[in-house]
Amino acid sequence: MKRVILLAAIYLHGIAAMAQQDPLYSQYILNPFVINPAYAGMTNNLNASVVYRKQWTGFEGSPTTINANGHISLFANKMGAGLMVVSDKIGVTSTNEIYGSYAYRIRVSSDKVLSFGLQAGIINYKTENSKLTIMDPLDPLFSGVTNETKPSFGAGIILMSDKFFVGISVPRLVRTKTSAGGFEPTLYTQHLYAMGAYRFTVNERMVFKPSILAKVVSGAPVSVDLNAAIILDAKYTAGLITRNFSTYGIFLQAILNDSFRVGYALEVPTNKSVGTNFLTHEITLGVRLNVLSFHNESGTIF
Repeated sequence: MKRVILLAAIYLHGIAAMAQQDPLYSQYILNPFVINPAYAGMTNNLNASVVYRKQWTGFEGSPTTINANGHISLFANKMGAGLMVVSDKIGVTSTNEIYGSYAYRIRVSSDKVLSFGLQAGIINYKTENSKLTIMDPLDPLFSGVTNETKPSFGAGIILMSDKFFVGISVPRLVRTKTSAGGFEPTLYTQHLYAMGAYRFTVNERMVFKPSILAKVVSGAPVSVDLNAAIILDAKYTAGLITRNFSTYGIFLQAILNDSFRVGYALEVPTNKSVGTNFLTHEITLGVRLNVLSFHNESGTIF
């Protein structure tokens, strides 16, 4: 089993070094706050959710992510504040993060809002090399436990109306390195996200919403997600997603009693990825509430 863990760790570390150092999400289009702090308070109410994602189920050492987040609109919907806690585990490496976010909004026209967001927090990186079977147990890169806690800062900007959404963010601005045996391996490289979506009204009950997300990381190819969703009665969402045309999936969401939401996403990789035997599941539970006099529960959610 440890040999399998080693192979998984090496493979997954290789992916992390090139592209996937931020957790992946399928349902970010339903809650952009997970990748852009400028979304804090944009729903004009209190909005909280928990996301559980298991990537490549059945593949030992595969990524497991838990994200608990909440944000609230403040000062007559002119500002927003949020909190996010993330736990991400890949093989023998775990990353735990906590952030506080602040966003300030400017109404640039009667139907458009520009939001600027900042976030700050700490990240703990931990690697338990004792769980690995290696040829040279004295190799400083694979001995003992690596445990590093670093500060983290992020920023984002969003322009949004009832029809469209455009956002750019760098959730973690600081590139982070560690030191081991005279080497300085990189723990984290900045990720830039550019996201856009548009809402087409089909009829009084149905909206069609296509969207795109591009992720840029130094030293890796640009990753592109394409999404298309149908929203019925502003309560039920069903959509399709592809990531780089190598992973395909569906996502579903239902809003219950105008306050609670349940979401599910399923991803299926192709032979261009890790094969078709390992599915990815993502579950979201959320709530949105009016807790202040100026809150609006029916605010637009992208």
